[in-house]
Amino acid sequence: MPLDPAQASAATELINLVYRESEKGLWQDGTTRTTLAEVTALARAGELVADLRDGQLAGVVRVQRMPDGSGEFGMLAADPARRGEGIGGGLIRWAEDFCRSRGDHTMRLELLVPREFRLASKEFLHEWYSRLGYRILRVGRLEEQYPQLAPLLAGHADYRVYTKPL
Repeated sequence: MPLDPAQASAATELINLVYRESEKGLWQDGTTRTTLAEVTALARAGELVADLRDGQLAGVVRVQRMPDGSGEFGMLAADPARRGEGIGGGLIRWAEDFCRSRGDHTMRLELLVPREFRLASKEFLHEWYSRLGYRILRVGRLEEQYPQLAPLLAGHADYRVYTKPL
């Protein structure tokens, strides 16, 4: 279901918690993934989808249409206390079904990975996305595509663009 803007604060906390843990060592201390203002704006634009369980926010994902007409998901976050309940996979399936229903033929995502060290969470995500049918389309340097983010990094990072036919 679309994220109610009234849930933006809880969604911001969840996203920042998940990314703080999964991207530990990638960013300078104190860097957050998102802000309340950004999450509120995305919720109002209808780009955030929530998984509610027992009346509580269990997960969230951003779904958007890219200029080339493909769908993209990002900002995927599932409550770590509920790991193993299928929240992340369910949100991805919802995103794929939604994009397919509006005529998108491809789904994409970006995964940020460090260049100088291995991060177990990123290796896990690569394997998981691969099992779900996503393949690496290209690899880019973060500082070239997102120069505004480069100064916030603790080291160098690449982003991998994955795609999957719908």
